[in-house]
Amino acid sequence: MDKIYLDYNASTPIAPEVASVMRETMGTAYGNPSSGHWAGAPAKEILNRARGQVADLLGCAPEEIVFTSGGSEANNLALKGVFFAAGKERPHIITTRIEHPAIVTPCRFLERLGAKITWLPVDTTGQIDPEDLRRALTADTILISIMHANNEVGTIQPIVECAAIARDNGIPFHTDAAQSVGKLSTRVDELGVDMLTIAGHKLYAPKGVGALYVREGTQLEPLLHGAGHESGRRAGTESAILTAALGEACRLAGDLSTVANMKAMRDRLWNMLLERFGERVMLNGHAEERLPNTLNVSFVGRVGADLLAAVHNVAASTGSACHSGRIELSPVLEAMGVPPETGIGAIRFSLGRETTKNEIDAAVEAISQVLT
Repeated sequence: MDKIYLDYNASTPIAPEVASVMRETMGTAYGNPSSGHWAGAPAKEILNRARGQVADLLGCAPEEIVFTSGGSEANNLALKGVFFAAGKERPHIITTRIEHPAIVTPCRFLERLGAKITWLPVDTTGQIDPEDLRRALTADTILISIMHANNEVGTIQPIVECAAIARDNGIPFHTDAAQSVGKLSTRVDELGVDMLTIAGHKLYAPKGVGALYVREGTQLEPLLHGAGHESGRRAGTESAILTAALGEACRLAGDLSTVANMKAMRDRLWNMLLERFGERVMLNGHAEERLPNTLNVSFVGRVGADLLAAVHNVAASTGSACHSGRIELSPVLEAMGVPPETGIGAIRFSLGRETTKNEIDAAVEAISQVLT
């Protein structure tokens, strides 16, 4: 039985073009890009090219790109960097109840250091209300961080409206765009954001590399102190291989022509599930304002983890976690008000650029065999 990968929101394979660039770089860029001699020059050139490719995707200046080890580090740099640079006695940060752990956990850490965190609620589709953001502002607010699109249910947030509120009040605005880059337009001036997170392995690049866009003038204290790498914003000798990979992945991501196929395959999957199971399946997330590749559905009366375990050839993710024999509802679904008895049956199917009709049809057939 052929294996079917429908977990692209968790991680993507490395694109062939990206792998080719990595192989080329391995043989030529062994020098330190900060060195002033002939051996460092090729690495420096590769680093500059990659920075330009990321900047081209986001529509910003290359100098506004900070290379990191991934999306988690980029998020931590945005949150902690602003916190430590702010110099307020009781700094206030606004975020949402459905953020990725790479935002939630650093915020919990900053609470221990004296920060006040406001966790904005979401409606049943997973969207926040910009007016809730406006009402949450205080004189001590130093940062607003709202994800562009949710990793579990795919719901897209009203980032343009929220960023405008932040800008009108002189507050830096960060968005975690790890899931949206390559699926939605992420031009920073169109969004109005001051910081934006990219994770390489969500973008057909390898794990271990990411980037944070930082608008010129945004004050950040580095997480890593050392030499003056990344214009003093992130110490550590840059990897020419990994940055070249991210640059090439961002170049490919600029072509959104594959989005239509992802959306068509996502809708095919949903329509087939609905036809087969009717009221036994429920959509989680916004019906329209949703990532083109993401379908989160609850199989009513079932446990998602058990169902996936029985469908051996389909790789997807569940909306619940099992700890010591106890099933816990996903915090995202809980924040959306999904009843526990429904939420524990959730499965997230996330599709890739080249997901085919045959794969969708085979996945539905495999699930049907388990549920009938």
